[in-house]
Amino acid sequence: QMQLVESGGGLVRPGGSLRLSCAASGFTLDSSTVGWFRQAPGKEREGVACINYNDGRRFFEDFVMGRFTISKDNAKNAVYLEMNRLQPDDTAVYYCAAITQRITTPQAMCRSPYGDYWGQGTQVTVSS
Repeated sequence: QMQLVESGGGLVRPGGSLRLSCAASGFTLDSSTVGWFRQAPGKEREGVACINYNDGRRFFEDFVMGRFTISKDNAKNAVYLEMNRLQPDDTAVYYCAAITQRITTPQAMCRSPYGDYWGQGTQVTVSS
């Protein structure tokens, strides 16, 4: 079964950190563009950070402001989102997605949420 599985969400206090994982099974992320997206209640899904799995090019949305990093592990066929200095506005369901069927850029993927595969989402709640 081809799927993406996210993990690592949870409840964290403002200023805290979380590391989200996105593991692919049934297919390889090689030659893919992989992105993290989030959706807060009542809001549209938005891009957070995206990465070209082959060459490692990265794109971050402006609101990240240096707080998040996106990385990959070829051996584990996975992508990670390290989030630091979290704020209540970061509360959302976080999804990972992979585009495998066409060539795109990390910026294009983040700016127009689309994926050939989507994970089920993981809740991130930032609250004191």
